[in-house]
Amino acid sequence: MISRNELEGNGMRAAFYTQQGGAREVLRTGELPTPEPGPGEVRVRMRTSGVNPSDWKSRRGGAGRRMSAPLIIPHSDGAGEIDAVGAGVSGRMGERVWIWNGQWKRAYGTAAQYIVVPGAQAVRLPENVGYEVGACLGIPALTAIQAIRLAQVGSETTVLIAGGAGSVAHYAIQLAKLRGARVITTISNDVKARHARAAGADETINYRTEDVGERVKALTDGRGVDALIEMDLSANAKLYPALLRPGCTVVVYGTSPGETALPGQWLLINSITLRFFLVYELSAADRAAGINELTQLLERGRLVHTVARRLPLEAIAEAHEIVERGEVMGNVVVDIA
Repeated sequence: MISRNELEGNGMRAAFYTQQGGAREVLRTGELPTPEPGPGEVRVRMRTSGVNPSDWKSRRGGAGRRMSAPLIIPHSDGAGEIDAVGAGVSGRMGERVWIWNGQWKRAYGTAAQYIVVPGAQAVRLPENVGYEVGACLGIPALTAIQAIRLAQVGSETTVLIAGGAGSVAHYAIQLAKLRGARVITTISNDVKARHARAAGADETINYRTEDVGERVKALTDGRGVDALIEMDLSANAKLYPALLRPGCTVVVYGTSPGETALPGQWLLINSITLRFFLVYELSAADRAAGINELTQLLERGRLVHTVARRLPLEAIAEAHEIVERGEVMGNVVVDIA
């Protein structure tokens, strides 16, 4: 469909790529046609766009990742306000919203002045929450909520959260503590340990200088943890016999490429439950429950958000490089003027 803005000669500013590769090699900013919403859709004037690891991996390519269209506007997370609606949508003009799955199975994501999405993918952003925080919710916060829910973390739970300085783990630690759990997390240096403790972690284990299994056993009187939130199954599965108590639930939201070797017989004998999920493909019921919980926490100001860097849209290549190199603790957000 040709938009009114296109007919008038007014395009939107956007970041995009037409081939996969290094950030500075393929990412460009320029004018693209402004989209118009169809039935059941809303158009959002984007103010911020969040950069997640999946964004740079899709842009770089490899490991089976191919471009889904000739031109890609990256990023699934972001926030802004609704400025146009399609047929069947009413009462939402001007609403502040955050986006989920903006570029999942779609060519045009949130790294642009405008995005058109189905109305359900634009969630009301509470007035007390800034747009920069809204760019951190679709992947990091919802992943953490789903993981904690699947692990059934409660007041009697000792949970191990892998990678305690990561964006997902930062939210998962807070969510576990809000449920009254005891939280142990792994980190790689003292700075990351302080970051994890600031989120509420009770214990930190430096996996580079300490034996993680021995420390977990010492911290749990030899029993092992009740639940594990796993960010990289391939890298860590070999440690499970030293970490998990019988009947433990392991919730996996990430893994390295390739096949994973599991201690299968030990897992079987000890009745270990492995639960996998991909945040992009949550069921309607799980997503609704997660969004409902997140909205309540945001309205009450119960979560601490870490926005490590904010850069303008024109510096999107630098933003991707920062995330790709793992230079910061927290989220990297692109501001869209």
